[in-house]
Amino acid sequence: MPSPSPSPSPSSSPELPREAVDAAVAAERRSLADHVADLSDEQWATRSLCPAWTVRDVVAHLTTTTRTGVLQVARAVLRARGDLDRVEVDLAAQRAAAHSTAELVAQLRESADSSRRAPGSSPMDPLMDIVIHGQDIARPLGRRYDSPADVVAACLAYVATRKFLGGPKRLAGLRIVSSDTGWSLGAGAEVRGPDIDLLMITAGRRAGLAALDGPGLATLAERLA
Repeated sequence: MPSPSPSPSPSSSPELPREAVDAAVAAERRSLADHVADLSDEQWATRSLCPAWTVRDVVAHLTTTTRTGVLQVARAVLRARGDLDRVEVDLAAQRAAAHSTAELVAQLRESADSSRRAPGSSPMDPLMDIVIHGQDIARPLGRRYDSPADVVAACLAYVATRKFLGGPKRLAGLRIVSSDTGWSLGAGAEVRGPDIDLLMITAGRRAGLAALDGPGLATLAERLA
């Protein structure tokens, strides 16, 4: 999906060069495929941090990135009457119903080196998508899923400054500070914590709140309620 121009970003933003982004996407797809390969049927059916999706649905969603064309998206948009969130839910549901868990894992792994992206998306979109969804899968299962520190930092800076992804609205009037790198963004009541948890709350997941602190935490928790 398209990502409009970002809001003004801070200096020394932890961005990755294009070749590093592509390499990270490939590595994350392989890593997550390995992570879910041994899940039980019960774990596949567990509700993820995305309310509309089970773990199986999230993995199915991640296989659509390199397999969905413009015409398929256009038809899905028409069916969903322009609701882009509904489009993603519907496309994931179709793939989850059409393929076994083993097939979905294989498809995620096979897509590792593909540079194909959803129509209108930027190189960072598939990277932030899989890093966030890795947590959406792992946390409800009580499992730990780690992405490289530089990748998480870059995803945080990206999501926090893209209006289309909702980060600026969630963080308005707050200052987020990384306890990992010292990087910060915004002005106002401070919210501090690890990059991965800042990324999760910036992406709208309440599960990141427990690892954060600061005078702005109550405001952020209210917005994510």
